[in-house]
Amino acid sequence: MTTNQPNASDENGVRDTLSLLFSGDSVVELRALGDGGVHSGYFTDHDLMAERAAAMDAFRDITGVYVTLNEVNPALLSRRANRVKQRLSRSDATTADADIIRRRWLPIDFDPVRPSGVSATDAEHAAALERAERVAAWLTGRGFPEPVLADSGNGAHLLYAIDLPNDGEATRLVKACLSVLDALFSDATVHCDTANFNAGRIWKLYGTTARKGDSTPERPHRKARICSAPDAPQVVTDDLLQELADAIPRSAPVTGKRRGSFDLGHWLTTHGISVRTEKPWQGGTLFTLDACPFSSAHTDGAFAIQFANGALFAGCHHDSCGGGSQRWQELRAMYEPERIAGKEKAGTKPQKQESSHGSEEPPENPPSPPLLPDTSAEKQEQRKQALEILTNGDPVNFLLDVFHRNHVGDRTVAECLAMSIASQSVENTSGLHVAISGNSGKGKTHACNAMLRLLPEAYRLKGTVSNKALFYYEDLLAGTVILFDDVALSDDMQELLKSATANFQEPVEHRTLTRDRHLKLCTIPERCVWWLAKVEAIGDDQVMNRMLTVWIDDSTGQDRAVLAHLKQVEMGMVPSATNDPDVLVCRTMWEILKEAVRQVRIPFAGRINFSAAHNRRNPAMLFDLIKCHAVLNFLQREKDEDGTVISTYDDFVYARQLFIAINGNVGGQETKLTRNESAALATITRLDLQVFTIRQLQDTLGLSYHQTYRLLHGYTNSRATYLGILDKCPAVSLIDATVAEEICGVECRRREHYFSFDLLHYRGWSAQADVWLDEEVNGSDSDGDDDEDGGDAAGGAGENHTLPPSLHRNSRDCANKPEAHSASVFCTGKEREERRTESIGRLHGLPVTPNTPVPSASVWGSDGVCDHSGSAKEAVNSVVNRPLQNSGPQTENMWCKSDCNTPTGSTKVHKGKASDATLPLPDILDHTSFYRSAVSVGNCDVCGKGAAVYHSEEQRTSICEGCYARLVREANRDEGVR
Repeated sequence: MTTNQPNASDENGVRDTLSLLFSGDSVVELRALGDGGVHSGYFTDHDLMAERAAAMDAFRDITGVYVTLNEVNPALLSRRANRVKQRLSRSDATTADADIIRRRWLPIDFDPVRPSGVSATDAEHAAALERAERVAAWLTGRGFPEPVLADSGNGAHLLYAIDLPNDGEATRLVKACLSVLDALFSDATVHCDTANFNAGRIWKLYGTTARKGDSTPERPHRKARICSAPDAPQVVTDDLLQELADAIPRSAPVTGKRRGSFDLGHWLTTHGISVRTEKPWQGGTLFTLDACPFSSAHTDGAFAIQFANGALFAGCHHDSCGGGSQRWQELRAMYEPERIAGKEKAGTKPQKQESSHGSEEPPENPPSPPLLPDTSAEKQEQRKQALEILTNGDPVNFLLDVFHRNHVGDRTVAECLAMSIASQSVENTSGLHVAISGNSGKGKTHACNAMLRLLPEAYRLKGTVSNKALFYYEDLLAGTVILFDDVALSDDMQELLKSATANFQEPVEHRTLTRDRHLKLCTIPERCVWWLAKVEAIGDDQVMNRMLTVWIDDSTGQDRAVLAHLKQVEMGMVPSATNDPDVLVCRTMWEILKEAVRQVRIPFAGRINFSAAHNRRNPAMLFDLIKCHAVLNFLQREKDEDGTVISTYDDFVYARQLFIAINGNVGGQETKLTRNESAALATITRLDLQVFTIRQLQDTLGLSYHQTYRLLHGYTNSRATYLGILDKCPAVSLIDATVAEEICGVECRRREHYFSFDLLHYRGWSAQADVWLDEEVNGSDSDGDDDEDGGDAAGGAGENHTLPPSLHRNSRDCANKPEAHSASVFCTGKEREERRTESIGRLHGLPVTPNTPVPSASVWGSDGVCDHSGSAKEAVNSVVNRPLQNSGPQTENMWCKSDCNTPTGSTKVHKGKASDATLPLPDILDHTSFYRSAVSVGNCDVCGKGAAVYHSEEQRTSICEGCYARLVREANRDEGVR
């Protein structure tokens, strides 16, 4: 520290400040900033602290002396107890936000606008003091007690005593209060600092000197001082703080409209309304007016806002002018009386209706959102059309129809994107995010842009961003769609994505340090959805498990369809997408949906079953798809007393179809495979190869050697890591061998990569997921479908369990087929009897008539007990539901595992030709009841091929080593061993 000639210090002023701001035994950090670094100490002895502060202030290389305002954790005293350490190192900590126990002061700083690094002129200094006095008077009029009014040396301070915990809610409250004061009282001359909301903020210590730049006659250094203060500052109540925070609305009114249909700034200028300041506000624009148009008794306090979605708000903060209530309609009527007169003449003025209290019956249909009285005729018509579609039409099909006018095909991709946007309007969801993969140039970007066109502009964000840029984007709105198009996600961005998807309904917080070593809290708003469009899926499974994984259609048929569409566009046979009026209707539909976040209930959720649920996020995604379809049809759905939307079977049918599609031939939801990887495995299956090489696979796929190699092994570039089939599919293994061959009479040895392929393992791993709905039992939910069988579906006894719908006689089509909805998903009526499995493992069949259709061999495979290509549960379905494929008359019972009482007596077990694809039945056979025999007891009862060396007396079954191993493996999988 230099020893220049010290200035006169005001030790008494410092001591008076400390006694006013802090209690006698509180821990306070003293911090001085200067050219030589940061100097800091913690004090409980405030007299000694005043001496040290005055001593540091005496040196001119100290630019400012500060203290922590709020209550500090007493443990911090041990860092530097009643002493100052000069020139702190990186390891020396100062007070952070987390070190504050409670908030004791609301700090308001008025700083004159001037170049950085210089002191204020006398005129600038006086303007800041005058502004502080005006704000203090305004707050007094709102019920605030007398503040501490202080001169900071260059500007002015107001300090109001508060008593709040140090938590996120208090931080948001203080930040909102400062934002309101900034919006109302900042201008080109004086600025109200909104950065003082963090709890660990340091504050100028009155009695010390403010030194910014050199002291000159025009811009001198000044000593900070207290101008006025109450003897005992009164605490501002939480209600007063909340009223201040709510003085300017932070969210758009329900009757908002889209930006572009009305320009508020242009309207104010056109009608001669003088604007004092114009600044961003919650994604929109806030206009502070020079004069109050509602009253001549005052000039300040009036403002107008145009929110991001175009909604308008106007008001004045004076109580005589409504105290900040909505007065936009009144303001517009003052300057456009002919518009109101024209409406009255045309009979379009809304009439008040007398309320009737004679009947308490609710209306038959829920009321639709009101039409906007303040919008143009064009916008009014768009909203009318949107409400008609939402109320009486099919919103999903309308959105898809408009989407397909610009983008050909890829219906499943469009549905996933639409459901993702709809998830932003569901309160009880973790959000639906979309990952689209496909070959380059096949339309991934075009599909995303085609759907983004249907969304209001304020809710779109695409392009490249740095790792933390979104945290500093102040105009980012809650409910924004963020598109990353062929952007490699860094590790930090992937962690951000995981955090945003895990906390969908809450803002994502990021804490960083400012240049002054102050902790700063940055956030990404809640309910933002993420779309990833890439040639290959990223390698992080935790990221992909949070996404709807769908493939773009890159088939040759799609190529021809796109080319035909392009020709029609160039010939003028297809209307331009920019002039399509239905695009604006779609945007209005999304605006209506975004006006509220709705709770959705699935009354039949307990009856939904999954063939595979080891990935716990996938069932949650199905539930979210049901909710999203319901919220898109919220005007056509019933609601309970709390306003919760009640989903219906139609929502389940739609969600099931989409869920099965992305788990089938248009997506890799379960396997996380890309289309190329899925095609490669399907090719290996068709070739019936147990061992293959890269070149063999290359020949069948038509790809280059390098592409095929990357398909199997994956690859890593400078930006990201991409996993291959070896990392994703457990049925493929690598064999690194040495091969000897003779070339030109010389024996050569080289390394060769071989790949083994386990067909049974692959079929079990890649089995298409199925979802079905059990029949309602005794009116267990409110769907209204009564069982005509008198409620026997439950089976009565606790030993019996309902099987999937594919076990029923009329489930002739595989439940995995998306086209089989109404027939195979819901199984009710007298003509259907239900199959059940008892605890002892016997399978009971249904009566079969000679006219029962028999699937072809191409569907069922070769004759045998079970030809299965799916999961263990589907193996049960295949064995029980499979019809006999002989040409003679059918027996009354199709399948029976053991003797059972039937109308025709005992039934002989039918054994067909054995199949290599047979799997054991883990849901029926209990592996713990088996023991190993010393000798074989015959052929295996399951596959019919192997020697039966494991026997169960309880279940009267003998199986081979292979079937028993599969049985144990399935049991381990059920226990979480994977």
